[in-house]
Amino acid sequence: MHGKIGLQLAALTLALAVGLPGLTPSYAQTQGSERRQDRRDDRGDARDTRQDARQDSRATKAECKKGDEKSRAECRQDKRNTKQDARENAREIKKD
Repeated sequence: MHGKIGLQLAALTLALAVGLPGLTPSYAQTQGSERRQDRRDDRGDARDTRQDARQDSRATKAECKKGDEKSRAECRQDKRNTKQDARENAREIKKD
């Protein structure tokens, strides 16, 4: 009796291992997850834009301080303007 049950169990296991028609692996890729990934990419691009602007603004201020044409306050304002422009560009990246 135990041998017959064992044989049936082995046959069932073999049938499942071989695979039943229609049981193919599927992916849970939905429109929502695609949109989330797009937003992640957009946020990453916006972050890169802001980080690049930080370096650019430091360079702008350093160049401004080397020259004697502008005061420290004017150099600081140039740096702020550079960073603000980058923030606006980052917002535009996230909107698209």
